[in-house]
Amino acid sequence: MPAPPAMERIPLFPLSHGVFPDGVLHLQIFEVRYLDLIRRCHREQTPFGVAWLEQGNEVAVPGQVPRLHTVGTLAHIETLETLQAALLRVRCSGGRRFTLGATEAGPYGVWYGQVHYLPADLPTSIPPPLQPLANRLGKGIAQAQADQRLSELPLQAPYRLDECGWVANRWAELLPLSVEEKLTLLAVVDPLARLAQVSQYLGAGAGD
Repeated sequence: MPAPPAMERIPLFPLSHGVFPDGVLHLQIFEVRYLDLIRRCHREQTPFGVAWLEQGNEVAVPGQVPRLHTVGTLAHIETLETLQAALLRVRCSGGRRFTLGATEAGPYGVWYGQVHYLPADLPTSIPPPLQPLANRLGKGIAQAQADQRLSELPLQAPYRLDECGWVANRWAELLPLSVEEKLTLLAVVDPLARLAQVSQYLGAGAGD
C-alpha cells in the first residue's frame, strides 16, 4: 500500500483497545455514524484511524466529548460482511502509527483528527539476547495452528519472526498489559528498543 502523507486529517474510530501495525482488528458496526464511515472506507479503499480512548465510551453518549490518547494506528478494511441492514462485521489490518493533534466532530458525529505519521519500522534483525522472544512466539503460533485456533489470535501471515518490530508488536497485543503500557510500546519508534521493552515486561531471558 502507498505511504500516507506526513500529516493529514482522517476519520477516527475511538476504541478502548486499539491495534498495532500488521495486527488484526475485528469490529461489529451498528452505530449510524460508523455504518456510513465503514461503507465509505470500504468502497473507496481508504483507511480510518483507530484512536485509543482515554476517557469516554465507544458507543456515543449525547453531550459527551471523548478524550483520546495521542498515539494511534491506521486500520485498513480487508473484509466486510453485511449481517443485517444496520449491522456490519469487518476485519481490519493495522497500518501506520500516528500521533494525534487537534480533533473535531464531523458529519453524523464521526470524530476527525489531524495526524502526523510515525515512520514505519525498518526490517531490523533480532539480536541473540532477544531471540527467545521470537522463539516463544513462533512456538505459540505453531501450537495454535496445530490446535486450529490460529484465527482466535490477533495476528496474520506473513509471520516475520526475524524482525524486531513485528515480534514486538505481536507480543504487545498478546500480553495482558495496561493501556498505558501498550501505548508506550506503540509510541517507541526504534523497533529494537520496542522489543527490548517487551523483554522487560516478559521478564529477563524470556525463556527459550
